Amino acid sequence: MEYMKEVFAQYDRRCVRVYQAYNSAIAAEAVALQTFGESFNLNRMTWIKPSFLWMMYRSNWGTKKNQECILAIDVYQETFEGLLAKAVLTSPDAAGCDGLQWRRDFESAEVYCQWDPDRNPSGAPIGRAAIQIGLKGETLSEFLRTGIHRIEDLTPSVRKWNEQRKAGKLSAKSLPAERLYPLTNQAVRKRLSMK
Repeated sequence: MEYMKEVFAQYDRRCVRVYQAYNSAIAAEAVALQTFGESFNLNRMTWIKPSFLWMMYRSNWGTKKNQECILAIDVYQETFEGLLAKAVLTSPDAAGCDGLQWRRDFESAEVYCQWDPDRNPSGAPIGRAAIQIGLKGETLSEFLRTGIHRIEDLTPSVRKWNEQRKAGKLSAKSLPAERLYPLTNQAVRKRLSMK
């Protein structure tokens, strides 16, 4: 099945909200510092996800080991768009570029883009893709230094919503409201296989 590839996110004129899941030590430190501290491993790739429900699917609503704490990270729009401008797909796309060029781009990249089926509250796929953005190296360090406006711990809300979900009483209106993010740069859209 071909999923619509667009960025859906909660955003305002200044920031785009993305999500990550961590253990309590990393999460508590990040909220206290409003960036990631010594508990965070800078030598690993980290993935940010604008889709709340994809994050819930990936972390099983914050119940997977080392993914018990759900963080909402408000990233400056300029930073977010800069990451997309540097991103390389995690697998080659025939419409976007030839395999050899993709391999060169992939091997030198510090930002990656992966599309996965977005989800509804029960975890079933819906008719669009959710973007994940992977960061490493100097780009990750710069993101931590200058790209984050605010970090909020959503774990208490996630636990409440999960209980409501399991009881069949979760209203979609309670969840973060996401809408189409207007990514207009045609070169970026082509490279990330967006129609």
